Amino acid sequence: MIKKLASHVREYKKQAIATPLFMVGEVSMETVIPLVMSYLIDRGITPGDMGQIWLYGLILLLTAMISLFSGVMSGRMAAVSSAGFARNLRHDMYYTIQEYSFSNIDKFSTSSIITRLTTDVTNVQNAFQMILRMAVRAPMTLIFSMIMAMTINARISMVFLLALPVLGGGIYLIMTRTHPIFRRVFKTYDKLNNVVQENLHGIRVVKNFVREDYEVEKFNGISESIYRDFTKAEKQLAFMNPLMMICIYTCTLLISWLGARAIIASGNNPELGMTNGQLMSLITYVIQILSSLMMVSFVFLMIIMSRASAQRIVEVLDEKSDITSPEKAVTEIRDGSVDFDHVHFSYASRSERDTLSDIDLHIPSGAVAGILGGTGSGKSTLVQLIPRLYDVSSGAVRVGGVDTRDYDLTALRDGVAMVLQKNELFSGTIRDNLRWGNEHATDEEIEEACRLAQADPFIREFPDGYDTWIEQGGTNVSGGQKQRLCIARALLKKPKILILDDSTSAVDTKTDALIRAGFRSFIPETTKIIIAQRVSSVQDADMIIVLDGGAVADCGTHEELLARCEIYREVYESQTKGGEDE
Repeated sequence: MIKKLASHVREYKKQAIATPLFMVGEVSMETVIPLVMSYLIDRGITPGDMGQIWLYGLILLLTAMISLFSGVMSGRMAAVSSAGFARNLRHDMYYTIQEYSFSNIDKFSTSSIITRLTTDVTNVQNAFQMILRMAVRAPMTLIFSMIMAMTINARISMVFLLALPVLGGGIYLIMTRTHPIFRRVFKTYDKLNNVVQENLHGIRVVKNFVREDYEVEKFNGISESIYRDFTKAEKQLAFMNPLMMICIYTCTLLISWLGARAIIASGNNPELGMTNGQLMSLITYVIQILSSLMMVSFVFLMIIMSRASAQRIVEVLDEKSDITSPEKAVTEIRDGSVDFDHVHFSYASRSERDTLSDIDLHIPSGAVAGILGGTGSGKSTLVQLIPRLYDVSSGAVRVGGVDTRDYDLTALRDGVAMVLQKNELFSGTIRDNLRWGNEHATDEEIEEACRLAQADPFIREFPDGYDTWIEQGGTNVSGGQKQRLCIARALLKKPKILILDDSTSAVDTKTDALIRAGFRSFIPETTKIIIAQRVSSVQDADMIIVLDGGAVADCGTHEELLARCEIYREVYESQTKGGEDE
């Protein structure tokens, strides 16, 4: 996991390597300062020698300046490298997610992906910065200070060894008890984000059904769960600081007592015992050593918190798309013909029942094919197999006579334009949204596509026309307007196959008829596949496919199906009876 994450530092390696190097300079100067201070006291202040005071004073100033410069540079390099590391992680995760197939995306909820891209990356970033600085500084300070302390008085310095097993054991126990809690907390964060996202997305429904109190209660329940887990973890972590303070104060008291005895026993003679300056330096080294242990505890704390986040990030990065382009991929679609060759499909590999069963169809290039069926009959699933949003469980789907699995994915999806059941617009102008279909489209091409989709009239009614700003999700246009804009966007791709997945349900029947008539007149070579709930939307199609329970119940023209298909006849009569009675 560490190796996997470290590979994402990339162009910030120089800063990451420079951070510990500058830290060496800072730590080495900090450990020299107490020794110089002891010389200043013993050789300058105590005998009253101003020459020695000036000498060691200048040395102190120089070491302090070097330490300051090294510390500033170390902090700067750590900040740059950690921010760059987080940037690369977010970029690589987002890029990896873009490569996912629908089945890969189904493994992660939207809220979980958002948490991983934000909270989890921030936790790993903080831990990375802490490791670059503290994980280098702490052991170096510990080693350098121990060496200096041993040089002054090895016997008294052995006091430090008493604190190490106590502190190390305490940190280990705290780590093992808190890590599972933090891992559980981040999963609960996913649920919290999901509740917030669901509430904001459906706020109109919430208000319409006066369910604000229910949503607040649901949010409070998950928030309370996070609070309980964090409180439980923090209670465990709260023992770390007092444990550290006990070790520091105990060691300071013991060294002060032993040092004072050594000074008295030697009569302040450096050759027989300790001097005042040496005792002061030894106490300073005690504080540095135990402070470095405290830094180690903070590093462990960050590692505890970030370990769960790191695992969640690696899960996203390690997830490989199960739909990829083959090595020698076909890059050109010959025509818009579509063949389903005994296709079976199931979303779950161990599902007892297939979503689609033995689909065997041929849709000629340039034909208009309608698909009709009840809810859950597999209409949307069927058309999603054409641009290879999912792979078939068995059988084959062929576009232009070639198996979709043999195509380059980009080439295949460029040749298939699909207007989904749930239309989606992005924040930006109408012109920007339409250019999703073709980023190089001219204004004339955009207007032509909008006229074909019956969107040009209402666009021109806006004060800013094609430069009208669309809010996120297209909330400032109606459902029918949104559908027509999405159809125009799909037409700009100039596809071989155009799929409308119930994409005219929000427009009136007259506009629906005009759109279909425009398709026949202006894009006759494009294969049109129309999923609809209204028989009127597909009755003039060259072929109508009736699905029932994931299987083809019948296929034929409007007149043929009225004569022989009971399902189609029942739907037709239920939709036209009111008009006939009137």
